Formats: sequence, structure tokens, C-alpha cells
Amino acid sequence: MIACHLYDNIELACLYRFPVKLRLRDGIWRRGKAVDTAFNDDRKECLSLKTSHGERLVQLDDITRMEVLVDNPHFMALDFE
Repeated sequence: MIACHLYDNIELACLYRFPVKLRLRDGIWRRGKAVDTAFNDDRKECLSLKTSHGERLVQLDDITRMEVLVDNPHFMALDFE
């Protein structure tokens, strides 16, 4: 489970369809446009990320950092750890 303020900012990123870069627990970075929150087949909460390879679900518990790739008045980076 993630903190409420982090979840609120994820929702903002989706609302504005911000292009984001995500660092995952395994050290891999993913890039794409934040689209929505959703549940995967295992009922884990995820961020739906639109990438050049189509839409991908990224489990929220796997994200350690999210960076917004455009200037905005809301936030530029979130650390989940």
C-alpha cells in the first residue's frame, strides 16, 4: 500500500496525462504517459502507462520513483521509498 499523498499525485499525473519516467524495484526504468489507475489480473493496484509498445500496467508497489518529464505546477518527482 502506498501513502495517500503519493496516490494523489499519481492521480494528478493521470488526469493531465503527464509523460513520466518510473524507476522500479528491480532497477529498471519505464517511460510512458500516465493514463489511469487499474487492477491487474492478480487484483494488484497498477498505473496504466501508455508506451511506444502499447499500454502496460505497472504495479504501484513496484515503483520506487516517478519523474514527470514536462514542467508543471504540481510536482516533478516522487520518491516512494
